[in-house]
Amino acid sequence: MTLVAGLGFRAGCSVDSLRSALQAALQAASAHQGEELTIAHVRGLATAADKAHHPALLQLAAELQLDIHPVSLLILAKTPSSPSENLPDRYGNHSVAESSALAAAGPVAALLGGRSISPDRMATAALACIENTSP
Repeated sequence: MTLVAGLGFRAGCSVDSLRSALQAALQAASAHQGEELTIAHVRGLATAADKAHHPALLQLAAELQLDIHPVSLLILAKTPSSPSENLPDRYGNHSVAESSALAAAGPVAALLGGRSISPDRMATAALACIENTSP
């Protein structure tokens, strides 16, 4: 199974916030799938293009040796996902984590559950699965 992790986060988030949101998403997806999903299943990190150079995201990507897939704001706004009242209009009032994961994973992708939130509420993560692939 190949996964793309979508990440949404506030400007002041830390790498720990991103890491904990991603770990929570992996745990939730594991419970949902009935099999253990780990960071080894993740093939990339996706987020809104205007967030792609955030220092915490760059640090996480380097630690995990994963590419960052910036998703344009136009595509984010058009990608259906859970609504979020706390987002600026430029993101289409959709979950950045969910929309970016789906957009980066491609047209046959599906979310593995909803988004997970870091304990400090500074970051969210969602996982999109590309079916019929292996890690």
